[in-house]
Amino acid sequence: MSAWTDTAALIALLRVGRRPAAHYTRAVETPGSALEILEREQGLLAEGLLDAARNDLELWAAKGIRVHTVLDPEYPGSLRVAPDRPPLIFVAGEYRSEDRRSVAVIGSRSASRIGLERARDVAAELVNSSYTVVSGLAEGIDTAAHSAALDRRGRTIAVIGTGIRRCYPTQNAPLQRRIASGGAVISQFLPDTGPSRTNFPKRNAVMSGLTLATVVIEASPTSGARTQVRFAQAQNRPVFLAQSLLEQGWARALIEQPGIHAFDSPLEIVDALEQLGPAGKLVA
Repeated sequence: MSAWTDTAALIALLRVGRRPAAHYTRAVETPGSALEILEREQGLLAEGLLDAARNDLELWAAKGIRVHTVLDPEYPGSLRVAPDRPPLIFVAGEYRSEDRRSVAVIGSRSASRIGLERARDVAAELVNSSYTVVSGLAEGIDTAAHSAALDRRGRTIAVIGTGIRRCYPTQNAPLQRRIASGGAVISQFLPDTGPSRTNFPKRNAVMSGLTLATVVIEASPTSGARTQVRFAQAQNRPVFLAQSLLEQGWARALIEQPGIHAFDSPLEIVDALEQLGPAGKLVA
């Protein structure tokens, strides 16, 4: 059976949605297993679902959308070892081997002027040190980090909470296209999936799993950035908190925990990452 058929079977399983996507991650990690599961769960309907998924794969490929399952060598190695890994990812643009050296830069949508400047400075320093800047394409800190990386002609990846043929927020559609043309846009959701409250925490898990570390620039006690911090801790990935965050109780509580670091300057992040050793030592 071809890898294409296995990918189509997995697409069909996710589209039917009989079980959560996370259920299928381990279930399909043996070649041929996705088709077996589809036939077992859907019986006589399996062939029609498989044909529809094959047609979708052809359409997406024609639009430049790549699909990588956990069985594919192109599936990012750092994400493959994360406990929260999705069964497949969709990619617009290209994920490269050099993107293993990647760091997530995240924070508040309603960012302050100082926060935006700090995000740009951190992204610029990471690019200067040959790291790929990863963020979530949201307003505020995310947008500043992506834009600074692009302005420095560096690599940047957007991990989004919608399907890859959608954009949220809509005003970032030009930025999403720009990232796809020179870096990569990655989603774990079927390409036409719209935004939903439940999608964004799942996006944070993938963003953390994809990267060597997470840098939080600004965040309120209710910020989604705190969700990513929890995922990073579970995945054994270091977290860097801007020193100004320690004015908040939640950040002061975190800084006492293993793997959490405070920083004043972007150089401190780079120095700490280099001291942690080769990229492979940072994955879970």
